[in-house]
Amino acid sequence: MGGSETVLVVEDDTKVQATVIAMFTDLGYTVLKADNADQAIAVLSSGVHIDLLFTDVVMPGTLKSPEMARRAVQLQPHLRVLFTSGYTQNAIVHGGRLDPNVELISKPYSRKELAAKVRQVLGSEGLPLKNGADSVSASTPEVAERMALRVLVVEDDEPTRDAVSELLRLLGHCPTTASSAQSAIDAFDEASFDVLLTDVHLPDLSGIELAHRIATVHRGISVIFASGDTVQDNKPGDFHWLSLRKPYAVGQLEAALRKARRDNA
Repeated sequence: MGGSETVLVVEDDTKVQATVIAMFTDLGYTVLKADNADQAIAVLSSGVHIDLLFTDVVMPGTLKSPEMARRAVQLQPHLRVLFTSGYTQNAIVHGGRLDPNVELISKPYSRKELAAKVRQVLGSEGLPLKNGADSVSASTPEVAERMALRVLVVEDDEPTRDAVSELLRLLGHCPTTASSAQSAIDAFDEASFDVLLTDVHLPDLSGIELAHRIATVHRGISVIFASGDTVQDNKPGDFHWLSLRKPYAVGQLEAALRKARRDNA
C-alpha cells in the first residue's frame, strides 16, 4: 500500500537519500529532503505541511536526531516520526528496547517493509498502488497537462525557499527565488512571472507592500501570501490575491495555484 501524504526525508548520505526518496516516490508520496537536522527544522518551519518525518538516527552536526524530532513535533504537532538505523544500539534503543513512543525501521529494509511500516506509523491503510503511475508527477496528470506557472518565491530564509521551490517543481511549475523585496523587484525587471508567492514578513519591505508595488507595474500578476497569521490587506489594489496560512498542505498550495492559473487565463 502507498499513500498521498508528504514525507520529509532527512539523510546526509546523498546516495542513500536518493534511494530512499525514490522508494517513497514510487509509493505515491510527495517527498521533500533535508541533508541534516538543521535543514529539516528549517523545512518544518517553512509553512509546508509535513505528515511524516523519516530520519536516520545518526546525523552529523550538533543537533541530534532525537532532539530534532522533538522540535519537529513542537513545530507541527500532527507530525509522525519514523527513525531508521543499521545499529542495534543507538540513541533510541537502550537495553535492546526502543524508547517509549518511538518508531524504528531497521536497515536494510525492503520496499514492502517500508510501505507497511509507514502506514502503521501514519495510522491508516493507505492507497493501492497504480501500475507505472506512482510518482507525484504521474499521479497528477491534470497538473502535467497544463502549462507550468512561472512562480517567484520571495523568502529570506534559504532552506525555506529551497523547500517551497522543490514543492513547486514537484507540482510541475517553474520556480525562481528571491531573498528580499528588492531582489524580487529586480527579478521582475529581468523576467516575466505568473505568480508572486511571498512571505508577508521580509527584511526590507512587507510582502503586502511588495505585492502592491509589483502589481502597479506588472498588471495581471496573481499574488499568494504565505503567513502564520491571517493576512489583512486593506489597501486598494487592482490584482488577484489570496493567502496560505502556515503550515499549509500540498493540496492547499496546489488549489491556490489552480486559482492563480484561472486568474491568469
